[in-house]
Amino acid sequence: MTNYFVTSKSKHFKCFAFLILMFVISLQSSAQTTVKGMISDKNGPIPGANVNLKGSANGASSDFDGKYSIKDVPSNGVLVFSFVGYKTKEISVSGRSSIDVVLEDESNTLKEIVVIGYGAVRKEAVTGSVATIGGKELSEFASGNVTQALQARLPGVELTQTSTKPGASMQIRIRGTRSLTASNDPLIVLDGVPFAGSIGDINPVDIKSLDILKDASATAIYGSRGANGVVLITTNKGRKGQKAKFTYNGFGGIKNVFGEYPMMNGNQFAALRDVTKLYSDGRDEVRGVNTDWQGLLYDSGQIISHDVSVSGGSEGGSYTGGLGYYKEESVLPGQSYERFSLRASLDQEIGTAFRIGFTTNNNYAITNGDNIGPGAALGMSPLVNPYDANGNLKRTVNMGLIDDKWVYTRESINALGEKYINLNRAFSSYNNIFAELKIPGIDGLKYRLNSGLNFRATNNGYYEGQGVFDVNAATLSNASISNFMSTQWLLENLITYDKTFAEKHTINFVGLYSNESYTGNNSRIARNGITSDAFQFYNIGQSEEPITITPSEQDYTKWGLRSYMARLMYSYDNRYFISGTIRSDGSSRLAEGEKWVTYPAVSAGWTISNESFMKNITWLNSLKLRAGYGETSNQSVDPYATLGTLSTRPYNFGTTNSTGVYVTELPNPALGWEYSKTMNYGVDFGFFNSRLTGTVEYYNTQTENLLQRVALPTTSGVSGYTANVGATENKGYEISLNGVILDNPNGLTWTVGFNLYANQNQITSLASGKDRDESNLWFVGHNIASIYDYEKVGLWQEGDAFMSNYEAGPTGVNQAGTVVGSIKVKYTGEYNADGSPTRRIDATDRQIIDTDPDFQGGFNTNLTYKGFDFNAVGAFKSGGVLVSTLYGSASYLNLLNGRSSNVDVDYWTPTNTGADFPNPNGVRSGDNPKYMSTMGYFDASYLKIRSITLGYTLQQDFMKTVGIDKLRVYASVQNPFVFFSPYHDMSGMDPETNSVGDQNQAVNSYPSRILVIGTNTPSTRNFLMGLNLTF
Repeated sequence: MTNYFVTSKSKHFKCFAFLILMFVISLQSSAQTTVKGMISDKNGPIPGANVNLKGSANGASSDFDGKYSIKDVPSNGVLVFSFVGYKTKEISVSGRSSIDVVLEDESNTLKEIVVIGYGAVRKEAVTGSVATIGGKELSEFASGNVTQALQARLPGVELTQTSTKPGASMQIRIRGTRSLTASNDPLIVLDGVPFAGSIGDINPVDIKSLDILKDASATAIYGSRGANGVVLITTNKGRKGQKAKFTYNGFGGIKNVFGEYPMMNGNQFAALRDVTKLYSDGRDEVRGVNTDWQGLLYDSGQIISHDVSVSGGSEGGSYTGGLGYYKEESVLPGQSYERFSLRASLDQEIGTAFRIGFTTNNNYAITNGDNIGPGAALGMSPLVNPYDANGNLKRTVNMGLIDDKWVYTRESINALGEKYINLNRAFSSYNNIFAELKIPGIDGLKYRLNSGLNFRATNNGYYEGQGVFDVNAATLSNASISNFMSTQWLLENLITYDKTFAEKHTINFVGLYSNESYTGNNSRIARNGITSDAFQFYNIGQSEEPITITPSEQDYTKWGLRSYMARLMYSYDNRYFISGTIRSDGSSRLAEGEKWVTYPAVSAGWTISNESFMKNITWLNSLKLRAGYGETSNQSVDPYATLGTLSTRPYNFGTTNSTGVYVTELPNPALGWEYSKTMNYGVDFGFFNSRLTGTVEYYNTQTENLLQRVALPTTSGVSGYTANVGATENKGYEISLNGVILDNPNGLTWTVGFNLYANQNQITSLASGKDRDESNLWFVGHNIASIYDYEKVGLWQEGDAFMSNYEAGPTGVNQAGTVVGSIKVKYTGEYNADGSPTRRIDATDRQIIDTDPDFQGGFNTNLTYKGFDFNAVGAFKSGGVLVSTLYGSASYLNLLNGRSSNVDVDYWTPTNTGADFPNPNGVRSGDNPKYMSTMGYFDASYLKIRSITLGYTLQQDFMKTVGIDKLRVYASVQNPFVFFSPYHDMSGMDPETNSVGDQNQAVNSYPSRILVIGTNTPSTRNFLMGLNLTF
């Protein structure tokens, strides 16, 4: 008999147990937690990536360091990780509270992270004009200055040499020159904080990426400081949870002159002197002697660079530290640049909501021999032997009867020892500290405080011993010392909110309140007759002469800037994007009532390729349209321009000397801001699975209320004042293309890049409605960098009609024979019935010559095969005018008078009438052949190979057995070849500029905004070998 009670009890127990189990499972399945982690790819963290709970609207996004946190996640839920350009990944939570994800990329175009100022977004979300280059691309050009690696790599970003001295930075212009007198330099932002130093203070090895904001819709977030574009530099940092990684990057090599200045040899110069008959041989000149003075001056220079760094991280933070040393010697004796750098950073989480960190960049730079140049050697006669009969170097030599010169060679300069020193020492320290708090209860809301403290001090000492560089051995020694010190502090208060709703709606908001202050002072004293060479400039008080203090060389500057800013970005379903910014700046530089200005910016983008109707177009994987409008302003004028200027003047009252004060510049209480309004249109595209990607953009920038000095009549007793007058325009287009030709077939990869841009710059109005300002070389309808001079159309030849009617002879009498072979310039006057001119050529025939190129750009190619890599970078320019002071009259080296030396040129003689250069005995203006400045203008076109690099990375399997992660060795040649350059074809020299317009010139000076090839430190060709090591 069955025990019903037992059986029934057993069944009830099993049923009860089943219900308990179901209840527990139910509780387990409904338990919710917060999941945290990092989203990254093979290269590092991915900011802005999406993480969503599958089947719900719950979602979050990763921050700048790739970290995310998503609340209310069931322990058995599934998280969906996605980011445009990467494969979506689904991961079961399985009760975990920490999940790190590595996404795989599926498109090379859209995976890039672009820094846009106070944040970073994926490239597809960018609506303004931003150009990006990574640290890997920058490292392809080994250099101590990042500007040299940037040249010709980014469309719309023009980098030109203002000096070829060691350590010199290039001039950066983003989409042209806007202002006539205010600064046109872009703002540098280092790791999110405006940088007070020079871009040359940043070690290129430390740079992870560099992003350039080009249009006003992108730069408006930085206000007036970003009026000329913004360069955002992100440095290398450690990663959370990363074990300590050590790296060494070093290179070294030699540099030689790219080409010597083409001077006449002894026989050529003697023949010129015989033709001109203006000067006789000096007592030290001997026919048959052929001295190469440049060969006696130049030498090979060395380049050395060493950088070591360590980076890593713990579970809640990361760190980086590094030391750098760079030294570059010039090809000129006694000229060099040396830099020591120290940097460190720390980023540490404290709990789950608080984060702090700091970065510090410190540099100590030493520059020697800044005033050494080849000009003195170029002016030496090739007929002079610098050595006496005993083989000893002479101190001075006589040339052309009237010229005595100090013998200028590397031997004579090196022998000076403590008799000569030109030493500049600069210490700079740039420090940023931040604290960040996640606001409790509001997911995605953060407050951040950035504080920056920057300090810079320079000491520039100069000493020339008695008779140094002078033909008179008794000339008193002289010394000077100048000191400059500046401090700058910055406080930024930031509120950010970043949130994704319902998987498709993303909002990003940034609010800013900031204060900035700068203080700088400079002083200089000089003295003659230092009693001992040992004192040099270090003890300037030990002298026989009184100390000289020039008032204009002593100054104190202080200014402040206060700002408010808000930016809102919204995107829907990775298809539609819009961004709006409004900023207000208040500047102490400007007058009361004019200190504040507010300006807006808005931009939008449409990713057409993400629309459903585009899905079947398989060859087009990305297509986006962008448009933006923005306003910016510029207040980079002298902080005291509104107050006017006072100067001092000595007066004699009988036997009493007094100093008076008088007004030289009037105050302007209405001085305000320059304004720029920019429209920008862009198309981004990718074809054939991103094998071909690119961008095309068009922009138009109108700048008004230019800060310009207005001259007053001399009868007013005041020279002028600064006012808001005039306007300029910059418009142009940019094209950037990148292609993958071979994608790893049998281990071979080949990529190419190309960019081209054209900027049309013109002045659209000037003060008082004038259409020209000849004293400043400003002309309405023409480039800001224009030349006002005659236009050479040839040389006068025997038989030319009405030759004597156009030009007068040396005495003012019409003598046709005296002008044959002279320079023939364009005549713009009227003609008589017989075809003769109604007047002679005069100043009204001068032409306005625009110097800007028609277009320019660059190209690069990279090949990798197994462990080998090959890279070449080039640049090109078409059109424009290059100014050579060597071939013009400004340097006294091409006067064709046979005085002391001359450039090797093909000049006119009765038997050489097809020459390019004029008759040495033609019409002259003073000691120059008339119109000789026109011989210094060349077509600025060129094509250059800037660098060629071949490297090899040792096999990683073998390296890891000895504890090395990566070891690469490489060899590089820089500046190897030039093609299609009229200037290079004539001179054999580098067609890139090496001086600003007012350097190294005696006459016909050009304004500093016009870059020239002058008698400055010559360009070089560099041969380097390097090593990259990671362990």
